[in-house]
Amino acid sequence: MSEFARPVPVWFRIVAILLVLWGAMGVFACVQQFRLGAEAMGQTSAYDRALYASLPAWYNWVYALAVGSGLLGALALLFRRAVARPLFVISLAAIVVQFGYLFAATDIIATKGIWVTYFPLFIFAVALIEVRLAGVAIRNRWAR
Repeated sequence: MSEFARPVPVWFRIVAILLVLWGAMGVFACVQQFRLGAEAMGQTSAYDRALYASLPAWYNWVYALAVGSGLLGALALLFRRAVARPLFVISLAAIVVQFGYLFAATDIIATKGIWVTYFPLFIFAVALIEVRLAGVAIRNRWAR
């Protein structure tokens, strides 16, 4: 009898690989922000540079936690490990802290408009899907 009770569907493997790629892009963006600051976003305005300079020191570390645990969770999911779920939960919590602070404690929405929330909402939705998918994998015994 194999290590896992049920075979893994092809769609699950494809989604896990896509999530690894998504996580790797997030880690790359985070490293670029650590290296370049506000300039990591491309051409920046004076507002963007001032906003980035005003962020608390812990903000970048929460960002690193969000993308790092997300990538590790995706790798764990790909390798069918149940530890993916708590890693995704950590990532989701860090995303909430990161963007919650950005939108609640700064004037970015008033200055740039509601559209600045669209990509963060997409990131949040992906994180919710990751948590859900890891739960499905555990329930179906695709991960242990």
